[in-house]
Amino acid sequence: MTSASAPRDLRAELESLTTEAFRPELAEIDQLPTLDIARLMNGEDASVAAAVASRLPEIAAAIDAVAARMARGGRLVYAGAGTAGRLGVLDASECPPTFNTDPDQVVGLIAGGPEAMVTSVEGAEDSTELARADLDALVLTPADTVVGVSASGRTPYAIGAVEHARRQGALTVGLSCNPGSALAAAAEHGIEIVVGPELLTGSTRLKAGTAQKLVLNMLSTITMIRLGKTYGNLMVDVRASNDKLRARSRRIVALATGADDTDIEHALTEADGEVKTAILVLLAGVDGATATGLLADADGHLRAALKTARK
Repeated sequence: MTSASAPRDLRAELESLTTEAFRPELAEIDQLPTLDIARLMNGEDASVAAAVASRLPEIAAAIDAVAARMARGGRLVYAGAGTAGRLGVLDASECPPTFNTDPDQVVGLIAGGPEAMVTSVEGAEDSTELARADLDALVLTPADTVVGVSASGRTPYAIGAVEHARRQGALTVGLSCNPGSALAAAAEHGIEIVVGPELLTGSTRLKAGTAQKLVLNMLSTITMIRLGKTYGNLMVDVRASNDKLRARSRRIVALATGADDTDIEHALTEADGEVKTAILVLLAGVDGATATGLLADADGHLRAALKTARK
């Protein structure tokens, strides 16, 4: 391929993508009143949830596969470029405070490294070699999962990450926003959320970005539910790292147990501040050390530990 033909080929490829399609009916959008533009944008956003809903079986299958691997000690790794990469890093960074996971348990890789979170890194998204190097630094195992994220479904970094991870025996998921994408085809679990052309032509930080955020929320949150990181809809593994989270911890214990403030403080002291342990102390009537042991035997699942304690 000549250097002159490469841009033409890429342009033709982009023009074939749903996410890159031009919408002539919006060609005069810049002439509209601000409120009308806001209404248009809000209407576009409202369609995203339905697009995600149409792919729930594929999403659920991927989550069950991820949870099974993580239950064996595996990691969840997101890999993407640009907006997709930033969304993966965001989701990964929120797991430790929300679910008390180790920072290495859910990892976000973005093409170009941390610098790419705030600025464009020339050529990073086009490098499959960079994807391989980033994954090799993690020393992948068959217990791990790599989720390639790309709105177009053609980003070399995301595809390269999935292909390399699959060769290492890791579970792979490909999340894109175009049908028939190379990314979905490369992964064991392909998830294609087709949201259609964007309000601004090719600006996939809009509907496509929203769709990716919704799916990543599901992947991490429901996986953590499956791993016993919640009790009902309570975040019982929340890490109390600031005043707000310490107050939330006390509220979670209260909601789970109905105990008064004095008993809650005593239980949290017994549990070294661990919410899940404090709840078990109160509901099972055991001390902190016993509660810790029960939870360890139950792989961290509070309901299972309670069942054992009540036998």
